[in-house]
Amino acid sequence: MEAGPRDTEQERRDAADRDAADRDAADYAPRLSPDGPDDQDTIADEVEVELRPQRRLRIWQLAPIVALAAVGSLMFAFPLAFGTGDGGAVVAMLGLLISCCAAGWGVMAARRVGHTWPGLPARGSGERPDWRVIALYVGVGAMIVALAVWRVARLR
Repeated sequence: MEAGPRDTEQERRDAADRDAADRDAADYAPRLSPDGPDDQDTIADEVEVELRPQRRLRIWQLAPIVALAAVGSLMFAFPLAFGTGDGGAVVAMLGLLISCCAAGWGVMAARRVGHTWPGLPARGSGERPDWRVIALYVGVGAMIVALAVWRVARLR
């Protein structure tokens, strides 16, 4: 430490005492290796961070599913709404088939990225699905298909 024009003798001695105290404290500080502290007690709690990106559906996966579902639902809805003659039942059934294919495709794509149906366990969790939830899904699906077939059959 260099003496400036306004430094007094007392200030210089205080600064020298502080420097000596800092050197003594450094002698007792834990030693560090080039890789980090040697003593494992000085490391804070570790935090696990997932390095892989989240698996989610991308736009290029969703676009064909949405387009197919839209075309199928329009093919199903227009003959039912406007009664376009004898071929309406065939077009409506084809639209229903295309819509169901798009729904199945969407479910499979969602399953590949890790999504599950509400009430069912996650894939690979080892839990067994509840039979009541499965029965509910099957019942709702069967009812929707029955109503659609009944409506198309009424077109004739």
